[in-house]
Amino acid sequence: MSDGIIRTDSAPKPVGAYPHARRVGNLLFLSGIGPRDAKTNEIPGGPVRGPDGKARDYDVKAQTRAVIANVKAVLEASGSSFDRIVDVTVYLIDMDRDFAAYNEVWAEHFTSVQATRTTVAIRALPTPIAVEFKVIATI
Repeated sequence: MSDGIIRTDSAPKPVGAYPHARRVGNLLFLSGIGPRDAKTNEIPGGPVRGPDGKARDYDVKAQTRAVIANVKAVLEASGSSFDRIVDVTVYLIDMDRDFAAYNEVWAEHFTSVQATRTTVAIRALPTPIAVEFKVIATI
């Protein structure tokens, strides 16, 4: 870590020219994190569309669990921890289809954390995933 920039091999590689996280004072700002596997780049629960662009069935619960694991990896690489999360913005590509399942997984992991949360429906994400988290934590 230099100048507050955090990069780790424990989380999927960013899809652009940005770090996994940045520390400013006692705050840690994580870049948007999706469910891709750090080693294989595979999407747990399957991609939302194939290489041909056609929609595929996917498991948003599996994707949400993988996002949470990736968030934990970045937090740990940054010297923070999951219980230090203070705010999360969640992006879902299909609020009607996915909100209840994602919210169920959220409750399994965040009930004791009590982070503030905003969930936003968007048209698409840069990779064929259904969910992404933007996290702020303390360190």
